Amino acid sequence: MLRQEQKLQQRQTLSPQQIQAIRLIELSEIELEEQIKQELIDNPALEEAEDFATADNTAETSPDADETAGGEESAEELLMGDYRNEDDMPAYLDRDSGSENRPHDEIPFAGETSFHEHLTEQLQLRDISEDDRKIAEYIIGNIDDNGYLQRTLPAIADDLLFQTGTETPVEKLQELLQIIQDFDPAGVGASNLQECLLLQLERKRGTDAIRLAYDIIDKAFDAFGKRHYEKIARQFGIGEDALKAAIQEIAQLNPKPGSSWNDAFAENMNRISPDFFVDENDGELTLSLNNSHIPALRISRSYNEMLADYTGNKANRTNERRDALLFIKQKIDAAQSFINAVQQRQQTLSATMQAILERQRDFFLSGDESRLRPMILRDIAERTGYDISTISRATSNKYVQTAFGIYPLKYFFSESMQNDAGDEFSTREIKKILKESIEGEDKQSPLTDDRLCELLREKGYAIARRTVAKYREQLGIPVARLRKFL
Repeated sequence: MLRQEQKLQQRQTLSPQQIQAIRLIELSEIELEEQIKQELIDNPALEEAEDFATADNTAETSPDADETAGGEESAEELLMGDYRNEDDMPAYLDRDSGSENRPHDEIPFAGETSFHEHLTEQLQLRDISEDDRKIAEYIIGNIDDNGYLQRTLPAIADDLLFQTGTETPVEKLQELLQIIQDFDPAGVGASNLQECLLLQLERKRGTDAIRLAYDIIDKAFDAFGKRHYEKIARQFGIGEDALKAAIQEIAQLNPKPGSSWNDAFAENMNRISPDFFVDENDGELTLSLNNSHIPALRISRSYNEMLADYTGNKANRTNERRDALLFIKQKIDAAQSFINAVQQRQQTLSATMQAILERQRDFFLSGDESRLRPMILRDIAERTGYDISTISRATSNKYVQTAFGIYPLKYFFSESMQNDAGDEFSTREIKKILKESIEGEDKQSPLTDDRLCELLREKGYAIARRTVAKYREQLGIPVARLRKFL
């Protein structure tokens, strides 16, 4: 049986303006620049103020605008809002105290060809028919970002038959694949790791160590993968020195030939533009927000004039003009809301970074990682008065440029622990000790997690073995057995 009833409940909702402000906080400096460009295209009531001296958001309303004759006009007066008290230059673009007057060098943008474009360019240099070239390009398109051809040649032949209606023999595909496998980087086009390493070794000069390395990968790949070096030595009847020389040759090979190219390409294509600059002068730290690519925004003068014309001229108050007024008012409201959201973003980011700067002052003065204090999002939230979720958004994908390099803001956050003396220290300090200990270990007898745990205890850090293993894994360091080297 259906029943109707009333229920009173309290629910918190976000206004469109709040949602917009939250989204802008998440954006990096480059993303904000793109968002502003898009907003300038979408909203004709928003424009860029090229000259700060003439930037004016005031609505030049006529004195007659206040002399309304009825309630309708009063309602429209309320719709207008107040755009007459805006500063000539937005507060978020305080150029005098900002970063533009300081000589900060950005990481330059560099354009490069992608991995697959690099392979295609090499294909253009080969003397093959146009039909074979198209087939080879299709094979290249199936090579993944690591440089491997995961699909089998029969499967590729089926794809070509389905897409082009022509049957391509597997032998032809194998012939074209061998041409591609001759391209740089060495090892590209392999179907698995073993083939990839063999392709790279084939290009090296035929020294005894390289020939032995080739035989090991070709005939004892499983034993090599499991690091059964004694078994390999017995199989090939070789001594420790010869085995060590061969393993050193293998260690120099690239297991993912495509990834190195893609990483370099991504590094060049993804320009890191810092959101903040921290400068040090005689022990004093100065924080500035990177506003170099963010234009000054204002309400369009023409839209303000149209709004003032309607309210100031009673002859224009027709139904058609009223509809036009509502459209203009909507665009002006949206423009003003966007300007306010940008200003709120800049204020939030500045307050957040200032709190981080105060908390990690010793690091920003010295650049010494061991001087980073334990810090979590709640610490900054309490200092700034913002919610933890706001701090999380304000520190995501943001970078700060210091005298010691460019760091992501997330770099400064870490959990805290206590040593035997009861002093707090950052988990980053533990990871640094672990990394240095492993780098200086005897590769023939690498340090186990138990031994690493003992070393930390000797330094006054009472850390459990499972915690040591967790931090080692976070550093991307394998277990001792896999670090052993003859």
